[in-house]
Amino acid sequence: MPDLKGPSAPDDGVFLARCYRPGIGPCVATVRDGELLDVTSRLAPTARDICEFDDPADYLGSAKGEPIGAADLIARNANEGLRNETEPWMLAPCDFQVIKACGVTFAGSMIERVIEERADGDPDRAEEIRNRIGQRIGTRLLDIEPGSERAAAAKEALIEEGLWSQYLEVGIGPDAEIFTKSPVLSAVGTGSRIGIHPKSIWSNPEPELVLACNSKGSIVGAALGNDVNLRDFEGRSALLLGKSKDNNASCSIGPYIRLFDEKFRLEDIANATIDLLIEGEDGFVLEAESDMATISRPLTDLASQTLDENHAYPDGFLLFCGTPFAPTKDRDTRGGGFTHHLRDIVTIKSSGFGALSNEVAHCADCERWSASASHLMRNLAARELL
Repeated sequence: MPDLKGPSAPDDGVFLARCYRPGIGPCVATVRDGELLDVTSRLAPTARDICEFDDPADYLGSAKGEPIGAADLIARNANEGLRNETEPWMLAPCDFQVIKACGVTFAGSMIERVIEERADGDPDRAEEIRNRIGQRIGTRLLDIEPGSERAAAAKEALIEEGLWSQYLEVGIGPDAEIFTKSPVLSAVGTGSRIGIHPKSIWSNPEPELVLACNSKGSIVGAALGNDVNLRDFEGRSALLLGKSKDNNASCSIGPYIRLFDEKFRLEDIANATIDLLIEGEDGFVLEAESDMATISRPLTDLASQTLDENHAYPDGFLLFCGTPFAPTKDRDTRGGGFTHHLRDIVTIKSSGFGALSNEVAHCADCERWSASASHLMRNLAARELL
């Protein structure tokens, strides 16, 4: 089996982490010089509490902590099939925050796929369709601002071409697709197994950046995420989105939340590049890259559409930003495209964020989610942290 990649991160950032310490329970942590420090305290016993500070990075950057081991080794111990139960292991870096996700935020790549399908793979026909629509709306399809007058004109043109769909409605329409990805505390962290449904024959990772937002909707940092997806389930019906997205261990976030400070700002997220590596036991390798600069909507718009006067999240939320990634590389048969195999190693990396690495398994074979909010509250109370 290919090795899990460590979560190593730069030395000059401020990183919020969580880990499980046997005999103690879930702990809030940070990483300094490659070592994980337990910084759990009565002032901030949860990751949610740290994100609620006026300056989370200032608090965490100066917090005193207990060294508990090398971050890379603790991440490797998260795989439940290989775990030493007497040593700490990494958890997802969020706790009470709701886990939300956006879809079709890279509308340009979605429109391109729709046009290519309509053109049956003929590049000349595809270019003809692009030019015809571009002449009508006065710009390139890739330059459309969602919700704008040109977006409305593009919608009319695409309908006439027989290309409109509910996916494009949320791609260039005024309202973003925002859904609940996973229950509170159900996400797994780096090193753990990620789950695919055993009835799915067409599944893939979705490498994304995940915004960390406080209860006011302000973005305080970001992490890497894998919005594990069952393409066959969702393809059968959009009403199966919940079954496609929310299964045991089907949401991975980590290795840390990098918090905003003087060296890391919102523009660094907006201009980040995300790298994906899939390595299979069969020797299959898939590498891909996505550029956050090509996202259709501003990150602040996605956050403000999630939390506004109509919808509150008093513990804050984590928000998957979406991805243009749709793997087409053949794996099993010519023309068959890509789907996961069991024991694939999926690694998502981005400069300044470290690496999120997980092994693929069937949902029922992943560690069953059993530590809910009630369990965490009882644990913190027993430790006299509340």
